[in-house]
Amino acid sequence: MSAKVYFSKEITPEKIIELYNKLGVKLEGRVAVKLHSGELGNQNFIRPEFWKPVIDMTGGRVVECNTAYAGSRNTTEKHRDTLKKHGWTQYFDVDLMDGEGPDMVLDIPNGKRIKKNYVGKNLVNYDSMIVLSHFKGHPMGGYGGAIKQLSIGIASSYGKGYIHGAGDVSDFWNTEQDAFLESMADAASSVVNYFRKKIVYVNVMANISVDCDCCSVAEDPCMQDIGVLVSMDPVAIDQACMDIVYASEDPGKPHFLERVESRHGIHTIEAAAELGFGSREYELIEN
Repeated sequence: MSAKVYFSKEITPEKIIELYNKLGVKLEGRVAVKLHSGELGNQNFIRPEFWKPVIDMTGGRVVECNTAYAGSRNTTEKHRDTLKKHGWTQYFDVDLMDGEGPDMVLDIPNGKRIKKNYVGKNLVNYDSMIVLSHFKGHPMGGYGGAIKQLSIGIASSYGKGYIHGAGDVSDFWNTEQDAFLESMADAASSVVNYFRKKIVYVNVMANISVDCDCCSVAEDPCMQDIGVLVSMDPVAIDQACMDIVYASEDPGKPHFLERVESRHGIHTIEAAAELGFGSREYELIEN
């Protein structure tokens, strides 16, 4: 049975809420709202003003975790300062889930590369989740979307290094590429299993740069804005975004795809589908 992915070319909070309602689900209990807070200096991340109506609709709490690389978000103190400078704390009470240790450990018995996922310990406080992703390129993963948010995004600072290193944190920037991508899929699977699939995914295809929101110095967008997608399936929503890019006639497409393909980015989706927590087969429902 193929997954449903709702799509609209209209990039507004109101349209996202409309597509969310078409899912026919209600996230219950304490809802975690996972998004990307943006590295200082980055010009492309999706701003809090855009997300506010969607977050208010869920009644959830914004969650983030510290990074594993030097920058404006690798310590709790610096990350809180960045959250303030980027306007997140003006609108939301943000939970830095790994702000204080120890980490929470999720088992991955069927993991391709890693058998454990180290996440922010405050994940235990939530019953369901909405993942708000900015679809764009990524210097290491090729692209960033729902699967990256589930894995690197929810991992603690230590856990990010553990995923990047496919279980070896001693030299995690020099891991074999497919091992890193498969580790991301492994980590994402553990979060999906933890929430028993009570997760909604939103991908916004705007400000489409080859670089991630984690880059303090990022290229400007190379493609025109495309639209928004909403689904209950993280694999399907990322696959749909990639298919939409491939079908595009945008003159910036070759540059974007060079980033994705040179990093073998589609392998993250392949590995995630093999792990069984989503499907590459989907029905795209345009609204």
